[in-house]
Amino acid sequence: MSQRDGFASGFFAGALFGGLVGGVLGAIITSRLDLESTEEEAELSNGTVEPKKNSAKRRMRASDSGNLEMESARRSLEDKIAQLNATIDEVRQQLGNVNGSASQTAGDRSSIQD
Repeated sequence: MSQRDGFASGFFAGALFGGLVGGVLGAIITSRLDLESTEEEAELSNGTVEPKKNSAKRRMRASDSGNLEMESARRSLEDKIAQLNATIDEVRQQLGNVNGSASQTAGDRSSIQD
């Protein structure tokens, strides 16, 4: 019974301690990654490393280019979906011709099979 008495308090203390340690480590890692990405962007844009000046401007530029990339990705996906739909329609017509009736729909087939 003595092992169960301290379980709840130990559990909550461990959760609190783990949350604090995880939060601090996450903040440190995030700040380092942000600093590295800023240096890489500066190298790519000017060929030299510049100190971090204004992160809001950097994020604005990133979001503008991100919007263009998202738009091109969306258009590409729409084209691929249209191609898939056309291919599906062709296969349905071919299978319908093989089975003998191209005008029969899935709802009609289920009522016939029952």
